[in-house]
Amino acid sequence: MGNTVKIPFPPTRIISLVPSQTELLFDLGLEEKIVGVTKFCVHPADKVKSKTKIGGTKKFNLDKIRELKPDLIIGNIEENYPEGISILQKEFPVWMSDISSLPDAYAMMLEIARLADREVNGTKLVEEIKSKFSTILSPSNSNRVAYLIWKNPFMVAAEETFIHEMLTVCGWTNVFANQKRYPEVNMEEIMALGPDLIFLSSEPYPFSEQHVAEFQSFLPKSKVLLVDGEYYSWYGSRLLLAPNYFKMLGQEIGKK
Repeated sequence: MGNTVKIPFPPTRIISLVPSQTELLFDLGLEEKIVGVTKFCVHPADKVKSKTKIGGTKKFNLDKIRELKPDLIIGNIEENYPEGISILQKEFPVWMSDISSLPDAYAMMLEIARLADREVNGTKLVEEIKSKFSTILSPSNSNRVAYLIWKNPFMVAAEETFIHEMLTVCGWTNVFANQKRYPEVNMEEIMALGPDLIFLSSEPYPFSEQHVAEFQSFLPKSKVLLVDGEYYSWYGSRLLLAPNYFKMLGQEIGKK
């Protein structure tokens, strides 16, 4: 964003405005320094429940944030709303990430670790994630995939998103790769593209089995599956678990 962020080193009162980065902070060993998280920060479940909730990722409770007196706030350009970030930047040090690829995610993890005086932990974490992703073998015949994130209207993950990156890493071809970000589409457009696979994500819209049946009725030749959106869109330490999930999903697809 081109901003200079000055913080006390190391920070001792950290607020995270992004679920995947909240989990990262805990995994870097910063539990005692985390004072506030959003209501959508659900991992690690046994630890986030004791932290003050400062609202959502798109609507902050500014009074609660001020009461917590943070010396570092960590956000993300895509997940947080610019008006709220702009207000916070006038009062507190706010460090923002901008992530659409694995290298972006690695850089974010290393930088947050450096800011919080956990460089050794961060380096170890990133190397472990890289090692796990190196075990993913892309299929020789790439399946064409449509990845749905929303209903009414239908919205899909296209190019310049972390979800697109994860699909590509797995060797799948995103049928909406010629579009950017999260375009609105209709069923007719999806049918015209005839994807081999349709992934209905668990977040942000909670797709269910009834939606699987709906899509299957319109696209009988496609395989329609519910997928765990955390493994496709969380770009923090949850990436440690993503490769195994992708392998299991690939095996499931192969059996159907």
